[in-house]
Amino acid sequence: MEPESTLTTCYRHPGVECHVRCVRCDRHICPDCMREAAVGHQCPECVEEGARSVRQARTIVGGKVSRTPAVTCALIALNVLAYLVQLVLPEFRTRFEMVGARLVGPDGDQYLYEGAYFGYLHPEGLVAGEWERLITSGFLHLLPTQGTFGLAHIVMNMLALWHLGRILEAQLGRVRFLALYLLAVLGGSVAELLLAEPSAAFVGASGGLFGLGAAHYVMARRLGVGMAAVNRSTALLLVWLLVSAGLTSWQGHLGGFLAGGAVTAAYAFVPRGPRRTLLHAAACAGLLALLLLLTYGKASQLTGGTV
Repeated sequence: MEPESTLTTCYRHPGVECHVRCVRCDRHICPDCMREAAVGHQCPECVEEGARSVRQARTIVGGKVSRTPAVTCALIALNVLAYLVQLVLPEFRTRFEMVGARLVGPDGDQYLYEGAYFGYLHPEGLVAGEWERLITSGFLHLLPTQGTFGLAHIVMNMLALWHLGRILEAQLGRVRFLALYLLAVLGGSVAELLLAEPSAAFVGASGGLFGLGAAHYVMARRLGVGMAAVNRSTALLLVWLLVSAGLTSWQGHLGGFLAGGAVTAAYAFVPRGPRRTLLHAAACAGLLALLLLLTYGKASQLTGGTV
């Protein structure tokens, strides 16, 4: 009679000989399956089970802790990518900039929108159903050959986004931070639609950045940190809001500031509890619905109710 084999193999890789056991389930594991533990090694399944039982760290507003500013980096990358596309395709900006209503002729000439137009003209902007401009305009910037600021437009905005984004993404978590930024961009665009000339064109991340500035102030109040530096930076934002009335889109700045402050106030001051995340989502959804309703109302007014 042949002696019984004492060969032991990995439970996940039966063809691999091994002599190490998982300290939790006592099954044999090969080097590829070993996961270091406080004492000995564990198999992948036991590691996953243990991770599910560990309570995940949360920010002060209930978001998942973000150790790297991934969303901030992604937003900067999108802005830079859109800028490079503008350099290659100048018409890219014309298609996606914020415009409420304008008329364009077959030769590309632009005309003021007056609610009625001739057959050889066609409408552009929100009145033509191009509602994506409310968001896409927040990722476009002036080219070096356009406007007073030129290249400084995107450079200054991206530096501000990097500075504020890293702070707020860590305080709010990625999902809440992204919702804040996009709603601030949307708020800025809606304010431009309501308060500016419908045919005027707007681009830039300023609406989103003013929203982050308001959020920075609200979160500093919530966290109880020293307010001296925060008050100074917020005061500078408000001064620039006034100065920009004669230079850039003060309407977008104001709309972004108000939207960002409202969203962050909901994040920061909703009491802790099992429904906190639901209430945060409801606040964001409510603001989104309000902004879209205002957009629809203005677009209907411009088109005589034919939107």
